[in-house]
Amino acid sequence: MKTGLRKIPGVGPNIEQDLINLGYTTIESLKGRNPEEMYMKDCLFKGFKEDKCQLYVYRLAVYFAENEIHDPEKLKWWNWKDKIQT
Repeated sequence: MKTGLRKIPGVGPNIEQDLINLGYTTIESLKGRNPEEMYMKDCLFKGFKEDKCQLYVYRLAVYFAENEIHDPEKLKWWNWKDKIQT
């Protein structure tokens, strides 16, 4: 299934599939979402196997979806570590 989600930095085939499993099949479907809630749903889906990198990528994904102009520094997923989505 082609979703376009891989255009988001940090989203490869595994995270793309995780997003699809959560019901997000397009970049537009990520707008207005809470990355922390997405992460918790993902943990539930996977049986509570935590992967904090996944949370950071979800934060970046929502930023990417909500902003037409992307700050190059914010497109590095590791910049979303332990930060609140803004």
